[in-house]
This record gives sequence, C-alpha cells and structure tokens, in this order.
Amino acid sequence: MDGCGVGAMPDAAAYGPDDARSATLQHVAEAAGGLALPALESLGLGRIARIDGLRDDLPSRGAFGRAQEASAGKDSVTGHWEMMGIVTATPFPTYPEGFPPSVVAEFERLAGRRILGNVPASGTEIIARLGEEHVRTGRPIVYTSADSVFQIAAHEEVIPIAELYRLCEGARRMLVAPHNVQRVIARPFIGAGAASFKRTGNRRDFPLAPPEPNVLSTLAAAGRRIHAIGVIAELFPRAYFTTAQRTQSNREHIAAIREAIAGDGFDLLFANCEDFDMLYGHRNDPAGFAQALVEFDAALGGILASLRPGDLLILTADHGNDPVTPSTDHSREYVPILVTGNGVQANAAFGTRATMADIGATIASRLGVAWSGPGQALVSS
Repeated sequence: MDGCGVGAMPDAAAYGPDDARSATLQHVAEAAGGLALPALESLGLGRIARIDGLRDDLPSRGAFGRAQEASAGKDSVTGHWEMMGIVTATPFPTYPEGFPPSVVAEFERLAGRRILGNVPASGTEIIARLGEEHVRTGRPIVYTSADSVFQIAAHEEVIPIAELYRLCEGARRMLVAPHNVQRVIARPFIGAGAASFKRTGNRRDFPLAPPEPNVLSTLAAAGRRIHAIGVIAELFPRAYFTTAQRTQSNREHIAAIREAIAGDGFDLLFANCEDFDMLYGHRNDPAGFAQALVEFDAALGGILASLRPGDLLILTADHGNDPVTPSTDHSREYVPILVTGNGVQANAAFGTRATMADIGATIASRLGVAWSGPGQALVSS
C-alpha cells in the first residue's frame, strides 16, 4: 500500500517540518470524517494507530504492528529495498537545483542533442510547460523530483519509445557511483499541444542495482518462483523475477493479484498498489486518498476470502505521503504491518519493529530459505 504511513518516526523532523507532523492514514481519516475499512480493521489496523472510524478494541484475525525505517531516506526504492533486507545507511542523492553541468554535458553527448528543463518538477506540469518546445526542437526534457530520479520526458512521435528507452539505458550506465541516482525513468507522452499532452502507459524505470545478497536474490538463487505486480520489477533487477506484470493502477494491480492467486504460479507474489501515493499523496488530495482506501478495502475482503490453507498475506507500506500537509513529498513515517494466514496467531501484537527488513526475513523463513542478513521473522515458519 504505497505511501500509507501511520505516523511520524522519531527522527522525522530531520527530514523537514512537514515530516514531523505527518500521519498519513490518520490525517486522511480525519479529513474524510472517518473511514469504514472493515477488511483492514479485521486485520488490526485500528490497533496500530488511532484512525477515525476504525475500532481499536476488535480482535484481529492475525498479527499486527508497525515498523520503523532503519535506512536513511523516505523514498520508494529505499523502503522496498529495506523490506528485502537492504538497509541503506547513506541517502541516495537528490538534485533540488537540477543536475550538475558535468552530468548534463555527458547526457547531451550521449543523446546527440541538447536537453530542455533540468529542474525539479511534476511530470504533468513540465510537459505542459516545455512539451511544445520539445516537439518543435526534438530536445528531450530532463527533470527530477524530491526523489533520487533522472526522468526523461519525450513525445512518442518525436522520440520513439525504443529510442527513449535507449537514452534511459545510457543514462543508467552514467549515473552510477559517485552519483548513484536511484532510478532513471522514461516518461513518454502524447497529444497535439500543451492543453492535450498526457503521459502514456509506456513508462519504464531503470533502477540502480541493489547490493547482494538480499532476500529476493537469495530466493531467486534457491529456485523460488517470484511474481511481481506493478512497479516492483522496476525497483529491483528484472532477473530476480520469474514473471512480472507492469500494471498501471490500483484497479489493474488488484485484478492481477486475484488472477495470480487463482493461478498459483508463484511462491512469492510481490505487489505494489501505487495510487494512494502517486495520485493522491503527491497531489495533496485527501478525499481521493480516502476513496482509494475504501475501494482497496472492498477488494481486500475478496482477497482474504480467497486465501488457501497454506497461504500467508503481509500488508505494509514503503513510507508515508500525507496529503494534508503542505508538502507533496513522501513523509518519514512508521509503516503498518498486518499479517494473516497459515501459522499466524490471531490477535497477536508484535509492537514496533526496528526495521522493515523483518518482512523479508519472514518471507525467507516461510519459504524455507536461509537468510542471515538484517531482520527477524515476524511469525514462525
């Protein structure tokens, strides 16, 4: 549940004043006048944090608690990596003033043309502002955000998709140490002018390779079948995954989850539902966030009903993204962890965990693969 944090961590003030007062799910519920989330409530979400509309005295069908992020940072890659046993001590670099001249010059040499932009911006805003000049000149739009990302926007009829991906692959080879930019992202768009420009579903992420071993690489080496849904296979090397679906919205993610569960073609299904973060947290839209939670909860009820005797389900988040604070950035928050299924004691509270790596340790333990890195299993194997 991308961006669904449950309150500021003790060090949140070091990331900014908005982080210190962030509490994503609590504030979304307050803004909505309370939330009705019966499936999440049955898993113990109301017992992790005081969330308007959720009872804090109901028995839980599984185990519940929260985790702090041991890594430095509050972005998606750092959160997902830590879940899989990679604790990042040094934050990935960000570029609030744009990329340095040496990076721009090297990319322009690689691209064979000058760029536009080189500023932090939202993806929709920058194509509205620079898209028409891009169409006239053929110059790619380069921009960043509060995350460690090098994004390249191009109209699909000006720079074809294959060429855009080639440029991203070149940028990925450039942006390793000492830069170590987390992700290079292709951001294609279409349209006849600024008023009609819109991004397409042909986005592709090119991640920095994570340190090994990690839980995913260890599972893959042991022959476990891993199926990725949503952005997951773009946060880790594609080689880790037996199969992957690049779904584009919560509705598509949930449909893919249901289909995968029905097919039983995996040992681990790793899915990211990103609408909470992408559509509502970053756009300061608590009403949209609340509605997305209600829709997710309704779907979760069906997923819970479909679990089979040997299944284990873990629900969590990668960071917060409080739509009520002035910031549109991620927030440094605890993440919820809700666990149900085979071998999980009902109504079990595991408190505050020291690291999100406990999730990966749990998965490795359950799938019978030795893991000696960070984290401790939340439930016995």
